[in-house]
Amino acid sequence: MSATSSPLDAPRPETSRAEATRALIVETAERLFRSMGYQKTAVADIARELGMSPANVYRFFPSKAAINEAICARVVGLLSARAWAVARGPGTPADRIRAIFRAMQQSTLEIAFHERRMIEMVAVAMEEHWGVIKEHVRDIDNAVRHIVMDGQADGSFARLDPDATGRLIHGAMIGFCHPTLVQQCMDDDLEAMAAGMAEFCLRALRPD
Repeated sequence: MSATSSPLDAPRPETSRAEATRALIVETAERLFRSMGYQKTAVADIARELGMSPANVYRFFPSKAAINEAICARVVGLLSARAWAVARGPGTPADRIRAIFRAMQQSTLEIAFHERRMIEMVAVAMEEHWGVIKEHVRDIDNAVRHIVMDGQADGSFARLDPDATGRLIHGAMIGFCHPTLVQQCMDDDLEAMAAGMAEFCLRALRPD
C-alpha cells in the first residue's frame, strides 16, 4: 500500500457482492416483468427464479415497490441518455431542439410498441408520481435547458428564463413521450406531429 493510500481505498468484497446480488435481482425481476407483467410478478416468483427465499430478496430491497422503481429507472434511464446525447451532441441549437423532439418521440414509440408490459409499469409510475419519474422529468427538463442556454449563448434564441423555458418545451413533448398517450395515438403520424411541435417551439425561441 502506498504512503498516500488508505484502507478506505481498498476493494470492499462484501459491498461488491451485495451490489452484484441487487443487480441480479433487478435483472431477474425485469425478465419476469417482460414475460408475466409487473403486476402479476410477485417477490416469491423472483425469489424462486433465483433459488433464494423471499426473505433474502427483502434483505436487498425493502419492498416490491423498490424493485419496481429500480427497473423503471433502467427503462427511463435509456430515454434520459438519448436526450442528453442529443443535448450535448453536434448541430446548431435549433437542430438539437428538432432532434430531441424526434428522439423522445421515437424512443417512447419503440418502448410502447416493443415493450408493452414494461410501458404499463412506466405509465403507472407516471400516474402515481414515483420518485424515479420525478427525477426523470427533471433530467429531461435539464437536457432541454442545456440546448436553450447554448442557443442563448450564440444569439439564436431569445433571452428567456432557461429553467422555465426548458420545462415548457419539455411540456410540449408530452403528447409524444407519455406512454399512455403514445399507445392511444398509434394510428396518428406522431413523427410529423413531433416535428411540427418542434418548429412551433423554435418560433417561440426566436430573438425578435
